[in-house]
Amino acid sequence: MRQISSNPELGPEAGEREDMATAPEKAEGAKASGSQTLQRGLDLLDQVIDGPVKLADLSERMGLTRSTTHRLANALVERGFLTFLPREGYQLGPKLLQLGFLAQSQADVVQIARPHLEQLAAASEDTVHLGRLDGDQALYLDKIPGRRRVDISSRIGDRHPLTSTGLGKALLLDDSEPTWRRVFDAEYAAGTHMADYGLWLDRMRGYAGEGRSFDLEENEDQIRCVAAPIRDASGAIVAAISLSSAAQYMDDARMQALSTDVRDTAQKISADLGWTPGVKPPRRPVRR
Repeated sequence: MRQISSNPELGPEAGEREDMATAPEKAEGAKASGSQTLQRGLDLLDQVIDGPVKLADLSERMGLTRSTTHRLANALVERGFLTFLPREGYQLGPKLLQLGFLAQSQADVVQIARPHLEQLAAASEDTVHLGRLDGDQALYLDKIPGRRRVDISSRIGDRHPLTSTGLGKALLLDDSEPTWRRVFDAEYAAGTHMADYGLWLDRMRGYAGEGRSFDLEENEDQIRCVAAPIRDASGAIVAAISLSSAAQYMDDARMQALSTDVRDTAQKISADLGWTPGVKPPRRPVRR
């Protein structure tokens, strides 16, 4: 019930003015309280990211009373952001899985990768590509030309072999050796390259261990590349990047040095797609 001013000389309008004067202050207080509650809820989700946490431990980590922590956690359970497991505690709920899939489906890898590719191209002065697997070929999705006067023949929309390009090899790094052999044999039969399989296999094993791959003038004369895979939230390879330049600018020492920059760039793009370092990729079946 609205209170009217007790001073008869001021009249009822004074009470209305008092209410109007305090309304903005009340609104600001409610806004601040709501922001704090939201922040606490988000912090609580961060605390259970590695698995179930009991209420007592959650309260201690958050620096809140048990009653406040319990109230926050229950609100998140009701909305599906948390799940409560008896004797284990609170863990991430199904709503986050749903939102994660939606975010991943809406993510445009070209748009997400572009600023990272531009930064790498500017720092190295070399041409940078982005591509993904398309059947048994590498589809080039983006290209940032370098500052050097080096003619790289690739174009956006081009499809290139997997076994002779750095980008293609990066896309294959999680595949099994039987898959590598099948792809190699198919491209060899098509006349794509004349490499020795034993040498190629030894290199691929090394590339898989290093998390990056090279093109040692295998796809285009006098052009060398360093490439690395891009992963999504599940850890699966969904794309790859490569840095290409003329062989005169890409001796073995520089390719090794660039490996760190290319890997770091690929990992930054992966992080923007939801990947967390240490997440193991799902085992790929043999592709036939």
